[in-house]
Amino acid sequence: MSETQDIRIPIDDRTRVLVLTGAGISAESGLATFRGTGGLWDGQPVERVASPEGFAADPELVWRFYSRRRRDAGAAEPNAAHRAVATLEARLGDRFLLVTQNVDGLHARAGSVRLVEIHGTLWRTRCSRCMRPPFADAAFPVEPPLPRCTCGAFMRPDIVWFGEMLDPATTHRVDLFMREAMGAPFIFLAVGTSGTVYPAASYVQLARLHGAQTWLANLDPAENAGAFDHVVAGPAGSTVPRLLGIDG
Repeated sequence: MSETQDIRIPIDDRTRVLVLTGAGISAESGLATFRGTGGLWDGQPVERVASPEGFAADPELVWRFYSRRRRDAGAAEPNAAHRAVATLEARLGDRFLLVTQNVDGLHARAGSVRLVEIHGTLWRTRCSRCMRPPFADAAFPVEPPLPRCTCGAFMRPDIVWFGEMLDPATTHRVDLFMREAMGAPFIFLAVGTSGTVYPAASYVQLARLHGAQTWLANLDPAENAGAFDHVVAGPAGSTVPRLLGIDG
C-alpha cells in the first residue's frame, strides 16, 4: 500500500521499533548510493574493490577506493533523517534498535547508540589473515606502503565484502530484538533500502512473522516493497522526521 498523506507511525510508551537503513538515507548528506549512474559501482566490477579476491589481487586499488570513501564520509554531515532516528532512540531507549547497512558512520555521529552496523564500518581496520581484533582507524589517505599486521599480512577495511558472512553476533542481536518484541506493539521501519541485499532484505518478512506493522520510506522503488504494509515515497530527510513525528 502506497501512502502520501500526512501520516505518522503510531508509537506509544509500549511500542518497540526496529529501524533498518540503507544507502538512501545518506544520499541527502551527499554520499553516493551503490547502483545506477553515478553510483559507487557505476562503471567498475564490484568484485575488484569489494571482495576478498579483489583485495588479494590488488590491495592498493582497494585501499584507494576506501580512502576516497573515508574522505567523502568524513566530509559529510548527518541529515535530518539520521537525527530523527537518533531522537526516537533517545525517547524509546531499549525499546529501540537501529540496523544499518551503511558503513559511513553518520548514524553514530548523529547520536545513535543502539546501533548494529551489519556490513561493518569505514572507520575500523582489521587484519586480512589473522584474528587480531579490529581497531579504530580514520587514516586518510592510505598510501603505499600499505599497512601490515604483525603477522605480516596486509590490513584491510573492517567491512563485510561480497562473498563474506555477516558477524553472527550482529544477526543474533537483531533476532533477539524481534523475539523480545513479540506480544508488544512492534514497528519495523526501513529507510533508503534497495530491497536486494540479503539478509537485510528479508527482515521485513521476519518482522511480520513477529507481529510487526511494517513501513518503508524510500525515494526510489524497492525490490521488496510489496512485503510492506505501508510504503511512503519521498526523500528521507523530509519523510522520516514526519513519519516519526519529530520536528527539525
